[in-house]
Amino acid sequence: MRIGELSARTGASRRSLRYYEEQGLLVSSRSPSGQRHYEEEHVQRVRLVRAFLAADMSSGTIAEMVPCMAEPSEDRARQALEIMGRERARLSGAIDSLAAARDALDRLIEDNHAYLARSADDAAPEDTARLRRGTPVPRGR
Repeated sequence: MRIGELSARTGASRRSLRYYEEQGLLVSSRSPSGQRHYEEEHVQRVRLVRAFLAADMSSGTIAEMVPCMAEPSEDRARQALEIMGRERARLSGAIDSLAAARDALDRLIEDNHAYLARSADDAAPEDTARLRRGTPVPRGR
């Protein structure tokens, strides 16, 4: 497939695909006229690269893992395993931090719902009706 089809199938721009190639994250074959050609397995490779980049891995870190995926050897496998372990630990820490932030936000949402429920209970009947409709209650009531 040509670069436009790979771009369409993966959501990566043509510019990104050329960048991935420059960084050694992706390898294409070339036609006699110099056009890039990709195989079916490149779709998965690009999706993997995009997932890693979205997880805040650097292209350099990804490139350190790619040779083991493309041309496995015991040395490359050991090196890649060390890098993958380090990145997994970093991602796990980020996930834990995001989960803690989500939990704190959930508590604030619950507190806000409870506050609004108490306010509705204490409000005048016409204010309660406004709150239920989502209409603001005039200040000073």
